[in-house]
Amino acid sequence: MTDAPRLGAKVRALRRQRRMSQVELAERLGISASYLNLIEHGRRPLTAPLLIKLARNFELDLETLAAEGDDRLVADLLEAFSDPIFEAHGLTNADVRELAAHSPSMASAVMTMYRALAEARLSSESLAERVSLQDDLPGPAVSRMPSEEVTDVLQRHLNYFPDLEEGAERLRRDARLTDDNVMTELMRHLEGAHGVAVRIDTVGSMNGAVRRYDARRRVLRLSEALGPRSRCFQLAHQVGLLAQGDVIDRLVADETLTSEASLALCRVALANYFASALMMPYEPFLAAARAERYDVELLGHRFRASFEQICHRLTTLQRPGASGIPFHMLRVDIAGNLSKRFSASGIRFARFSGACPRWNVFQAFLTPDRICLQVSRMPDGRTYFCIARTVTKGSGGFRSPKAILAVGLGCDVQYAREMVYADGLDLADDTAIVPVGVTCRLCERMDCEQRAVPPLEHPLAVDENVRGVSFYAPLAAQE
Repeated sequence: MTDAPRLGAKVRALRRQRRMSQVELAERLGISASYLNLIEHGRRPLTAPLLIKLARNFELDLETLAAEGDDRLVADLLEAFSDPIFEAHGLTNADVRELAAHSPSMASAVMTMYRALAEARLSSESLAERVSLQDDLPGPAVSRMPSEEVTDVLQRHLNYFPDLEEGAERLRRDARLTDDNVMTELMRHLEGAHGVAVRIDTVGSMNGAVRRYDARRRVLRLSEALGPRSRCFQLAHQVGLLAQGDVIDRLVADETLTSEASLALCRVALANYFASALMMPYEPFLAAARAERYDVELLGHRFRASFEQICHRLTTLQRPGASGIPFHMLRVDIAGNLSKRFSASGIRFARFSGACPRWNVFQAFLTPDRICLQVSRMPDGRTYFCIARTVTKGSGGFRSPKAILAVGLGCDVQYAREMVYADGLDLADDTAIVPVGVTCRLCERMDCEQRAVPPLEHPLAVDENVRGVSFYAPLAAQE
């Protein structure tokens, strides 16, 4: 192992969590307490045999010691410490990384405190706004957002759930589903296997819903406003809740899901995962994606799925030994709110502040229904190839409001040539690469005309007689 300080700190944190002394843990590992002390302080490596003993003794998932989790913690800490409240302390990136490496438990505790601060701010801002509007102010205090907790669970599993994949494959076999009869056979399966009748009802009778399941009467009602693709997906979603209930219950038994809302939202996310796996079976979908070079629209026609559903399914192709391109995906509204995000590519998303407006997912709103391409470079030097397109969501007729969102899909530039969208592009042309950041406070690029706030390590300096490319960019002295 080459990263001795990081792994040593994790061993120390694990031992303390189990309330064990160094002598007790050393005995279990078959080493001396003094040698364990050297490991915990980064002076000796955690060898592979010792790592295996740790896993066996404590039923430890080896992913607990993986660097990906450390990277995510460091990224979250960097964003948290970019908050202006820490500006006077002169913290550097090296300080933050040292905290995460040597005291991961303390770093996690700091993140818990910062999340509480961010949520308290949100609560107070909402409260102030409601007071200004003279609202009655009902409801409990704001806690950590359920969507954030569910996103963390999906990210920790790398958005791949083999038990749900297996369940979907088994159901396709048993119900003899084919691409031409999915809707009919799913309705038949719900009736035969679960005693559930399916009805298509008018928009007015659905009271704003597109799917309603009456567990007592065993009736599933779908809105007539749903197209064939969406009807299939909602049928598959309901099958997932009924047929995979035990699997879903086990997966949501996660200590990071701290509220009933989080548990319910996670169940919905996992049922949606099952629906995608059922409509787009893993091996045929992966083979088609490779053959068609990840042409999202073409895959949508073949598998009768929407642009967003195809993008989401592409992020789940993480089966060991049979994986697709490691993609990241995000979905934003026209105000810049991220309502969906996942990263297998290594790219980082802002969690506590605004995202970078240079991302092509925002530019997609300027060219609705057209795919927008971008080669972007992050401040850490990594380069990504990204596509983005708007999608429209609505569930009614002429008077029903429509929501316009943008969906972004991307990967490390090393995989770009596997995608049809990179044809004809000079990926090595530095002049065509767009410098992009995670959020303004973490981005050191001072020549950005879209900067909204000063970066963490450059305090605001204003000269009323000189105007730079942005209000927050420092100005060179005039000789």
